[in-house]
Amino acid sequence: MERNLLKKVDRQTVKVVHLTSVHRPNDNRIFHKECRTLAEAGYKVTLVAPGDKHRLVDGVKIKSVPRRDSRLARMLVTTWHVFRAGLAEKGDIYHFHDPELIPFGLLLRLVGRRVIYDVHEDYVTSISQKRYLPRVMRKTLARVFGWLENLSSKAFRLVLAERYYLRRFPTGTLILNYPRLDFFRFDDSAPVNQDDLQNVQPALRRLIYTGGVTVDRGALIYARMVAEIPDIEVTVVGYCPPALAQQMRVTAGHGASRLKIIGEGHFVPFEEIAAIYRSGLWTAGLAIFPRTPHYVQKELTKFFEYMAAGIPIICSNFPVWRELVAENGVGVCVDPDDIKSIRMAIDALSTDRNRAMEMGKRGRDLVLKRFNWEVEGRKLVEFYDNLAVR
Repeated sequence: MERNLLKKVDRQTVKVVHLTSVHRPNDNRIFHKECRTLAEAGYKVTLVAPGDKHRLVDGVKIKSVPRRDSRLARMLVTTWHVFRAGLAEKGDIYHFHDPELIPFGLLLRLVGRRVIYDVHEDYVTSISQKRYLPRVMRKTLARVFGWLENLSSKAFRLVLAERYYLRRFPTGTLILNYPRLDFFRFDDSAPVNQDDLQNVQPALRRLIYTGGVTVDRGALIYARMVAEIPDIEVTVVGYCPPALAQQMRVTAGHGASRLKIIGEGHFVPFEEIAAIYRSGLWTAGLAIFPRTPHYVQKELTKFFEYMAAGIPIICSNFPVWRELVAENGVGVCVDPDDIKSIRMAIDALSTDRNRAMEMGKRGRDLVLKRFNWEVEGRKLVEFYDNLAVR
């Protein structure tokens, strides 16, 4: 199918403009996966995002607009700057990534542009869990937003980052958020020296969590773990609000010195996260989230990154997660409310090194065969080729 399309599509003549008012110019999905892949395929790609300067990176033209600190200013001002800068690029295809850009996506449709809405999140349940909003307001806003998103989405082509988003958007195209293999060292040996892993028993069992740090993503659970399990060290990598970091240290108590927070008050580029994956002998990668409606259906991107790095997983025992992690034999599922259950999982992986090594190898093999961006990237390019010929 793609071979036939290549005869019809001169990709070098098609200008693609990605728009985001929320994400940074080096966002992993937007820049490293989608924009770089399209540029590598021959499309002319521009990314408009909040940032400090215009530049050309890996064949992608990055056009920066001023970043606003407050959420309201971003929604009212940054979105307008992103739209105006994107329109000035005179793109053939526009691809936007944030729901607050929906009104501008509709304007682009009105002036005859082809527009893609990339759904990264289940925003309905996300809004319903915003702790800074009164409970009644959360539910009302979630309901209203869901109705508006469903209605307006009919004007766009939809790209979905998660399988379960198909429940709301059955006409969407799945472009799943699997890892780019070039961020991980795949050769005849494992990303981590498995001989060292087998023969050396570190004084502390080293656990890693990557991604945004919030209470709903287990921040206080990780703090409790170092407080109650004396021979572990937890490294948390990702943006963490300073107030939450302080709360985590208070919760950790005497174990606070074994809680490492990389990203307190600042964004951590994925290049740095990938290097951290490769930097140490990790006992397990963590995704021990409390039970909330927003996460129980999601296949977390970090699962596939841990697998790509050859790191066994310890995660909450939600059914979807158990199917991916436990049934594929790449990790252990635990009760997130039970520190004893978590301790037993850590003990099991750290004492039975052969089992841990097999989990890591099984995860890498699955990523190499199925759960990788190279597969998804080909789907993205074919999706664009189909859109470009219309």
